[in-house]
Amino acid sequence: MREFSERSPSRFAILIFAALVLIFTVLFSLPISSASGRATSLADSVFTAVSVICVTGLSTVDMATHWSVFGHIVIYFGVQIGALGVLTLASILGLVISRRLGLRARLIAASDTNPLRMHHGPVAEGQAVRLGEIGSLLATVAISALVIELALAVLLLPRMLVDGIPIGEAVWFALYYSAMAFTNTGFTPNADGLTPFAGDYFFLTVLMIGVFLGSIGFPIIYTLSRSVKGWRQNHKRGMNRPPRWSVHVKLTLVTSAILIVAGAALYIVLEFDNPKTFGELGAGDTVFQSFFLSVMTRSGGFSTISIPDLNGSSLLVTDMLMFIGGGSASTAGGIKVTTLAVLFLAAFAEARGNQEMEAFSRRIPSDVLRLGVSVVLWGATTVAVSSILILQISKASLDFVLFDVISAFATSGLTTGLTASLPDGGIYIMAATMFMGRVGTVTLAAALAASQRQQLYKRPEERPIVG
Repeated sequence: MREFSERSPSRFAILIFAALVLIFTVLFSLPISSASGRATSLADSVFTAVSVICVTGLSTVDMATHWSVFGHIVIYFGVQIGALGVLTLASILGLVISRRLGLRARLIAASDTNPLRMHHGPVAEGQAVRLGEIGSLLATVAISALVIELALAVLLLPRMLVDGIPIGEAVWFALYYSAMAFTNTGFTPNADGLTPFAGDYFFLTVLMIGVFLGSIGFPIIYTLSRSVKGWRQNHKRGMNRPPRWSVHVKLTLVTSAILIVAGAALYIVLEFDNPKTFGELGAGDTVFQSFFLSVMTRSGGFSTISIPDLNGSSLLVTDMLMFIGGGSASTAGGIKVTTLAVLFLAAFAEARGNQEMEAFSRRIPSDVLRLGVSVVLWGATTVAVSSILILQISKASLDFVLFDVISAFATSGLTTGLTASLPDGGIYIMAATMFMGRVGTVTLAAALAASQRQQLYKRPEERPIVG
């Protein structure tokens, strides 16, 4: 087992993910896990286990009322495991126990954050996080997850108390909401969901901050924390040197900001006259709610409006934003914002006649583009196959089926209500879609990166017609 985990960390992660799904399926099927004291059906138990471990947020039962206190505790710790990542969590535990991190352990942990590390042969260390910094990254992952969730809970707690919620229940709600925001899961502990807080912009802003921090990725949080520390040290020395960020950090932050603003602008234009969503709101409220929805499409899963009430054009915009998802090595899903950025950089380079992709005065190698294309094709194929199967099973409209399938693949958690109404066959397909969306793209990328071999000859070149 040790040799297998060291030789193929990505495949080892799939086995661990599958084992966790099995364990949590058993836990959710126990009578003690349901509020009624009766065993939950196998299909609902499997789906909930996958949704929790893959931090998706979709459900086939009422998550607030169906589960008992024990069931909610299982959900709470399950999303923590799923959000941090199996290999990362295992490395953190090993670091805590042994107080050291060997080279092999560093490689295993690194593969959880960057599939290119699985490349056979030398890998250029011009990365967001260098191999020698993996130990510091793991510490940042553990500390940041704890600190951010506690900070979010502290901010949410007064709002709960003001609303008249008893202190014990308010503490639980605050911790639950903070965890679901940072892990980008989107479950709510109360039956009414976000309805009581739909007009509380402080509450919603805290959720937005939590979702954004969870979606940008732990390497970005690590880099930002180092930048703050470095800035303080330079300031004490009388130096105002700006922080030096890698291309990955810059691409993630810039692309994320563009997508959030563009998504909000599109929602304003497409929904301002929809009486079922933003049509009855004032200009300021429409802008805020549009930004909230735009952030949640990144994988947050929270919603203050009824998703089926969105116009068809807005559903399509949401499909695209969910499919893109958040940052690499984050709690968000999708093909990742850096994948999109690399594809656009390749298109711009081709349009300008440049042979190399460049960003922020740095050259991006072609193997990154090949992995990006592979991830997109894998994602598109998964969504297409799942959509065809769900269409055949449910006979529902294409826009609703496509929405929920992409939400499952991108572990977003937003839903038109279709998922909860599916028969068992459709539930299993959606569960498989969530699983492949969470671990499939990383595994494919790692497998491709690891499958490169030296070739001592070249075949004759011939150019097919493209476009």
